Amino acid sequence: MTTALGEKIKAIIRATGPISVTDYFSLCLADPEYGYYKTREPFGTSGDFVTAPEVSQLFGEMIGIFMVHAWQRHGMPADVRLVEIGPGRGTMMSDMLRVIARIAPALYETLGIHLVETSERLRGFQQQTLADYEGKIAWHSGFDEVPSGFTLLAANELFDAIPIRQFVRTANGFRERVIGLDIDGELTFAAGVATLDPTLLPDTSRPLPLGTTFEIAPARQAVMTMICDRLAAHGGTALVIDYGHMTTAFGDTLQAVRMHEYDPPLEHPGEADLTSHVDFQHLAETALASGVHINGCAHQGDFLIGLGLMERAAALGREQAGAIQQGIQFAVERLAGAGEGKMGELFKVLAVSSPAIDLMPFRPVD
Repeated sequence: MTTALGEKIKAIIRATGPISVTDYFSLCLADPEYGYYKTREPFGTSGDFVTAPEVSQLFGEMIGIFMVHAWQRHGMPADVRLVEIGPGRGTMMSDMLRVIARIAPALYETLGIHLVETSERLRGFQQQTLADYEGKIAWHSGFDEVPSGFTLLAANELFDAIPIRQFVRTANGFRERVIGLDIDGELTFAAGVATLDPTLLPDTSRPLPLGTTFEIAPARQAVMTMICDRLAAHGGTALVIDYGHMTTAFGDTLQAVRMHEYDPPLEHPGEADLTSHVDFQHLAETALASGVHINGCAHQGDFLIGLGLMERAAALGREQAGAIQQGIQFAVERLAGAGEGKMGELFKVLAVSSPAIDLMPFRPVD
């Protein structure tokens, strides 16, 4: 089984030699001809995966409540930029705006909505979803195009789709993992020549077995730095939600998802979503280096429950038919529960702000 993009990648490798995981990742998602986000409809039950906003309106509503709370803690400034990077189909922003308009009309009246989206196709979905807010929304191809000023920013499942570099422990130290061709001309992983700066490795007192993988993400670091520099210059709060780990660790987390099933990462280039786990410790360290305040990092379940997920779910279900109540309960479990198929523990939430303020549901850091 091969794909059009797979053939293109093989031709590149035959012409110029093995390519890095970063380049493979980028080609799979963003190749102008065959890239996943250029050609596929990834979201929802008919797509390849379901994001939290598509599970239930409860998710976006909780994010909206958080943004209102942050705005209040910042002293209720006027002329706010409400920014979402990678807004999917616009579902989360729609749910956020409904809540903001209801509970903080003063914020809603003066805010400008800024969506950072590179895909023309997804912009079309967003325009449909957010048709009620026409005139309040501006679209941008990059975050640097968002006008400067006080910013409230959300990034849900953004960082997992930004390419990583992988290094593999060999007898000669950590070498960059590359993709080449095997004797049958099929894509295969191999160790390249580039080496890893050992100071980037987590402390390890035990010897690491050959084949141990370590991932770094300079491109994610660059995006986080850009966000934090904006907050440091103009004030605001940013919320990052993604699946990943709280502390830097070894391991290969590169994965592909196709039609709601895990797929070998080299199997269907361009036809499967390619992601990897986000290192939240590294994002937090990046934020600190930019001089912003870390409000906290929490499991998604704890974050949503701390903001009132259960109370909102109960209100939604009140006086509804049993089937609707069951659906709401299922959504709560999916968003906040632990275990396979649930997002509550796998997904993490990082909040950063400038100037430093305390934000619920995070505990104040002394």
